Amino acid sequence: MIRFILLLIGLSLCLASPVRAQDDPGTEPRIELNSEAPSDSVIAERLSTIFDEIATLSAVEINVRAGVVTLSGTTQTLEAADRAVALAERVDGVVAVENQITRDLSVSNRVSPAFEAVQTRLQDFVRYLPLFGLALGVFAIIFAAGWLISKFDALWQRITPNRFVSDLLSTSIQIVFFAIALIAALTLLDATAFLGTLLGAAGVLGLAIGFAVKDTIENYIASIMLSVRQPFQPNDHVTINDQEGRVIRLTSRATVLMTLDGNHLRIPNSTVFKGIILNYSRNPERRFDFILGIDPEQDALSALATGKQALEALDFVLADPKTVAVIEEIGESTTNLFFAGWLDQRSSDFAKARSVAIASVKDALEAAGFVLPDPSYRISIKGAAALQTEAISALIEQTDDSSMPAPPASSLPSSDIAADTAPDTSIERRVEEERREHSGDLLSEQGPSEI
Repeated sequence: MIRFILLLIGLSLCLASPVRAQDDPGTEPRIELNSEAPSDSVIAERLSTIFDEIATLSAVEINVRAGVVTLSGTTQTLEAADRAVALAERVDGVVAVENQITRDLSVSNRVSPAFEAVQTRLQDFVRYLPLFGLALGVFAIIFAAGWLISKFDALWQRITPNRFVSDLLSTSIQIVFFAIALIAALTLLDATAFLGTLLGAAGVLGLAIGFAVKDTIENYIASIMLSVRQPFQPNDHVTINDQEGRVIRLTSRATVLMTLDGNHLRIPNSTVFKGIILNYSRNPERRFDFILGIDPEQDALSALATGKQALEALDFVLADPKTVAVIEEIGESTTNLFFAGWLDQRSSDFAKARSVAIASVKDALEAAGFVLPDPSYRISIKGAAALQTEAISALIEQTDDSSMPAPPASSLPSSDIAADTAPDTSIERRVEEERREHSGDLLSEQGPSEI
């Protein structure tokens, strides 16, 4: 049994050996015997002919024996030595290549090629001079044509709505013609690859600058849009995001207002463009309103008629649109009456006219017997009975008013005070003086306005 087992193992080993030899072939190629392979002298001559044609390999020495090429001598760079080895391995009949090449570190051999390269570049530059001249001439002609076209100020001002946009269009034309001239010149010089690199670098640089000056660019674009749309004109009375004043000018960065206190207010144009703008000057007709309270015991409708008649009797109140008189609400101690009328801001000051209207309606109501009472309250004292309003009223009626000082009399007749509703133009005059002293306004009184 033992002998039989050993026999089986032996047979298995014998059968497995050829298979293992076939499954594990060598990684290196086999060297075959070929009677037609080139001789060593032929290989050496072929490599010598190739290296003589390459300046960096002219100093390499070649020795071939039994198909093994041995390279010696010197090269100036390691890349040249690697190139020599690669060329030798490609020659038919070469079995192996031994690299014994050393680097040449002598100063003379280093300086001479550099001088030769400079000399070659200078010669190429001289040959390129006529082409450079032609490219420069084409660039100058195209750029000069663009500059002349951009100087047609009358044409651009006729096309564009204001001076700012016309200047922007003129500058854009110069930039476009400059780009066309540069592309034409580089194309003549066969330097389009450089142009692509330049455009790529300009794009990256422009993106970085855009992020850095984002707010400035936003203000500049808003300036263009505001100058084109013109939601207000010079000296308009406006409110921009709760900031009230008269418009002095629109610059490339901010809108300058003069507040009603006479102060300068600068608002960034990006804020103005995105903000809420209330223009009081666009429509000269403006409505004013006020509320007066009468005794709740009295006839509110009769009071409305009396007040409306007094309001319509004022010279500055317009007949169309009509005045309004309604009951606003029933308050705690009064019936509140709402009055409204219209005036022309070109002939009447809004604040003055509203003040005169309030006084006139109040006097008319009081003359007709209507009472405009003060608020009354019921006072409760802790630990004592509540004081009745009737008792307090009786005490007030029994009070002697002779000791009370009389109200001061006005030095001007009431008719003169009522007639003083002329517009206050002091702020308007200051704005006009400011505009005459400083230029650079992007707004135009003759330009289109946003509706």
